[in-house]
Amino acid sequence: MTVNLDPQLLAQLQSRTPLLWLNPARGGPLPDDAPSLDRIDDAQRRLARCAPLLAGLFPELANAAGQIESRLMPAQALQQQLGGASASGSWYLKRDDELPVAGSIKARGGFHEVLALAESIALEHGLLPHADADRRLLATLQARALFGQYAVTVGSTGNLGMSIGVMAAALGFDAVVHMSADAKAWKKDRLRQRGVRVIEHAGDYAQAVAAGRAQALAAPRSHFVDDEQSELLFFGYAAAARGLARQLAEAGRKVDAEHPLFVYIPCGVGGAPGGITHGLKALYGDHVHCFFAEPVASPCMLVQLAAGMQTPTSVYDLGLDNRTEADGLAVGQASELVASLMTPQLGGVFTVSDDELYLNLLALKDSLDAEVEPSAAAAVSGPGWLQGSAAGRAYAQGLAMANATHVIWATGGSLVPRDALLGFQEHARTLRPRRAA
Repeated sequence: MTVNLDPQLLAQLQSRTPLLWLNPARGGPLPDDAPSLDRIDDAQRRLARCAPLLAGLFPELANAAGQIESRLMPAQALQQQLGGASASGSWYLKRDDELPVAGSIKARGGFHEVLALAESIALEHGLLPHADADRRLLATLQARALFGQYAVTVGSTGNLGMSIGVMAAALGFDAVVHMSADAKAWKKDRLRQRGVRVIEHAGDYAQAVAAGRAQALAAPRSHFVDDEQSELLFFGYAAAARGLARQLAEAGRKVDAEHPLFVYIPCGVGGAPGGITHGLKALYGDHVHCFFAEPVASPCMLVQLAAGMQTPTSVYDLGLDNRTEADGLAVGQASELVASLMTPQLGGVFTVSDDELYLNLLALKDSLDAEVEPSAAAAVSGPGWLQGSAAGRAYAQGLAMANATHVIWATGGSLVPRDALLGFQEHARTLRPRRAA
C-alpha cells in the first residue's frame, strides 16, 4: 500500500526516531457529523446520579462518594529534574493511575458505557420506575437477575477490558473480555478473579476487537463495547474535562489568552485522549493545546492524521511492527471516529521509545514517588518537546509560555503487581547511564 505521507516524516517514523509532529489542520471546523457537545453534560449527569450506586458496589469508592476522579498533583520536582531552570510555566501530574477499582483512565469511559447500558435495560423493563429513580436499584437481586440475561463484550489490550469487565460483572452481566497477545498476564488473572470471562487471542489489539465484535453480533442480548467507535466511551472520557477545570481553578491556575494550558496524554486507539481533548476544547477553545504521546512502534493516531482521513492507514502500512512495552498503547489503527474529531482540535503528537518510557517512569518515581506502568509514563516527555525542540518552539511562538500550565496525564499503574513495578524501575536504572551519555 502506498502511504500518503511526507517523505521526511515517513523516513523518521520508519526509523523509529522519536519526533514531535505538529498537526497542520488544527484550528479548522469540526466535522458536520460531530457528536453534540451537550452529550458531555449528559455523561457528567449520568456519572453523578450513579455515584451512590458505585460507592455501594465498590468499597474503594466509598471515601470518594462514588466519584470517578483523580487528584491533580503539583510536579515541580519533576519539572526541575527534567527541565531544569529552562523549564517555564508550572507542571502538574494528573493521577488517573490512582483511580480506584480499575486502576486506569479507562474507568472514566468504561464505567460510563456500562452504566448507560444498565440504565437503558432497567428503564425498558420497569426496574427503574422513572428516569430520576435512585440508581442503587441497579444493585438489587432483581436487577442482577435481569442483567444476568445479557452479555457485555469488549476487545482490549488490558485496561479497557479491566474497566468494562469489572463494572459489568459487579452489576451481574455476563462479562466477556477478548484480550490480545500484548495484554499482561496479571490483568487477565485480575479479571478472572472478578468473575469475568477472558478469551485470549494470539494476534494484536485489532484482532481481539474483531473477535469480540463478531461474538456479540452473533449472540442475542449481547452488547459490544466498541473502543474504536463508541460515543458512550468517548463522552465518558470527555466528562473528565470539567473535573480538571475545577482542579485548575482550585490551584489558582487561570486558562486564557495570557495563561495557556498544555495537556499531554498517552494515546492508544484514541478514545480516552480524544474524549478528554474534545471536552477541554469545548471549555477552553484556543487557550488549551493538547498533544498525544505514542510509542515509536505504534504511532497510529499520528499516521492517520498525517495521511489524511480519506483512507484508513495503519502503522503496518509503514512497515512498523506495533510491538512495544507500552501494552496499553500497542494499537495499529486509530479510531476513525476520534481521528476525524482530532483533525481540527489536536496540537500534535510526539513519539516515545521504549527506553524513554522506562526512564520517564523512573523520573516519576524519583521526583514524585509516583509509580506507574510504562504506557502511563509516555506523556512525561511532552513539555520537553514543546520547550526543547525546534518544532515545539515554533508551535509556542507568540504564546505566553512563562504563564503556561502543563498537565501530564498518568493513565495507569495502581493495580500493577508490586514486583512488576519494581522490575520496571530496576530496568530503568540500567538505562539511565545511556541517557546521561
